Order: sequence, then C-alpha cells, then structure tokens
Amino acid sequence: METLSLNNPVKPVINLLKLTFGLVPIVAGLDKFTDLLTRWEDYINPAIVHLLPFSTHTFMMLVGVIEIIAGLVVLKKPAIGGYIVAAWLTLIAFSLLAGGTYLDVAVRDLVMAIGAYSMARMSKFIS
Repeated sequence: METLSLNNPVKPVINLLKLTFGLVPIVAGLDKFTDLLTRWEDYINPAIVHLLPFSTHTFMMLVGVIEIIAGLVVLKKPAIGGYIVAAWLTLIAFSLLAGGTYLDVAVRDLVMAIGAYSMARMSKFIS
C-alpha cells in the first residue's frame, strides 16, 4: 500500500477530521452524564425502552462511556476508530429512523458516518 508523505496537502484535512470525530464523541459521551447539551434519554427508540434491564438514564451513561472510548480510539488510531464511529453513528441513525423520531438527526448522523468512514479510509494512506 502506498503511503503519502507528511507534506501531502491532504494531511491537514485528515487531522481536522480526526479531531472532529475524536472530540465530538468524547464531548457527547461526557454529556450523557450531565445532560447539558440535551436530554439524551429522549433519543432512545421507544420500542426498546421496555427491553432495557435498567433505567434509560443508566443506559445513556453506558452509551456515553462507549462514545468516549470510540473518540479516544479515533484520536489514537483514526484508521480503526473511524470505522467504529461510522458504525456507531449508523446504528444510532437506524434506531432513530425505526422509531420515527428525530429524522433530521438520523440523516445528520448518516452523513457524519460517511465522513468518519472516509476519514478511516484516507488515514490508511497518510504517514
């Protein structure tokens, strides 16, 4: 596989994507514990609420931990973390679409998933 040099003009773009897809999941994950940005429990698909073995708040805190870990992986290994974040965002979007709520957020998450996937693919070629 050909690797591009550090002087490649794509490198700053990859770095910006890495920061975006690293920091945003970390901030969103931390906010699952404080609800400063939004009331995250509202985004849970109503069809699965009764399936949870614990409260929706506990579920969202677990989601927050996963998001924090995913963001840290992106910052350390974007070629791997990008795929994790892309899959995570796609699952969230499908859950929102299935619930018929927050369709605008579902579309946004799918677009972000494409960006995270693209970052993962491109970062394999940047040294």
